[in-house]
Amino acid sequence: MTTVLGCTEVDAGYAKGRPCVRGFDLSLAEGEVLCLLGPNGAGKTTLLMTLAGLLPGLGGTVTIAGTSVKPGQARAASRAGLVLVPDDRSLFTGLTVEQNLELARKRSGPAVTDIVDYFPRLGERLGVTAGMLSGGEQQMLAIGRALMQKPKVLLIDELSMGLAPVIVESLLPVIRRVADDNGTAVILVEQHVRLALETADTAIVLAHGRDVLRGSATELAADPEQIERAYLGTAEAPASA
Repeated sequence: MTTVLGCTEVDAGYAKGRPCVRGFDLSLAEGEVLCLLGPNGAGKTTLLMTLAGLLPGLGGTVTIAGTSVKPGQARAASRAGLVLVPDDRSLFTGLTVEQNLELARKRSGPAVTDIVDYFPRLGERLGVTAGMLSGGEQQMLAIGRALMQKPKVLLIDELSMGLAPVIVESLLPVIRRVADDNGTAVILVEQHVRLALETADTAIVLAHGRDVLRGSATELAADPEQIERAYLGTAEAPASA
């Protein structure tokens, strides 16, 4: 399958010479869902923000849909087709659901009805301001805004932040469907490990800024003790993807 996101020796962090994530490599295929796991402070959000260009790149190379993009260049990453759903959702809380969606639309992007097809609840709330939505509805809207931009690569940081597990269980299949329907490559940062592995094709565990374990989601789900060791930083070596 076509590789839509390639990372080679990417360093990510907040100060030159002091990367939080070191030497990150990745080849993400069209329609592939990767869950990025790891304890708090492992560098997951830092890595996503660097790929999206919201932090300066400290080293390495990134390719998005065949276009070489220097880490830390937000406009170039967006033009190449990478879209981030941040953990704070970044909605216009004083605007309605429909207005939020329309503002995010790229030329030739999907219609609002296409987003409602993924999230029927939003169809019932189109005239409601984003600030009046429940947490789950706000997350639906944040993902919907991202989809209005026709992403080739979709990054979702902490999808379950502040949400009940039952809501997360309803959202994750939609992410799977988006990837399957559109060929969108997805990186999903998620703390509900079991649910994330049930949705994803592949998984990577970060610990202390390094990739300490990777493999197929099915294989890693079958060996939870291996994941636990990786979280604790006692995994022997990364597995082959």
